Amino acid sequence: MQYFISTTFAVGLIGASVALAGERTVTLTVQNMFCAACPHTVKSSLQSVPGVKAVSVSYEAKTAVVTFDDTKANVEALKTATTNAGYPSRVADAK
Repeated sequence: MQYFISTTFAVGLIGASVALAGERTVTLTVQNMFCAACPHTVKSSLQSVPGVKAVSVSYEAKTAVVTFDDTKANVEALKTATTNAGYPSRVADAK
């Protein structure tokens, strides 16, 4: 009986951690985009981060919308990727 309870508890913990992990979308405000080629560089830098699933960059709005697996990537990794490519970024203010 003790084994059954321990196993059930362990399975429950694993299931809970999987349920908490998932897809997340963040909008970054990106600096230094001065030409039409800049969004391509920003997009490439973000796509190189493991766990990134989708990237949409707007030259006009100076933003990047990134969807990523939060068990493999985080916002700091995204910001580091753009900064290392020459385009510092920060999380956009909520509207």
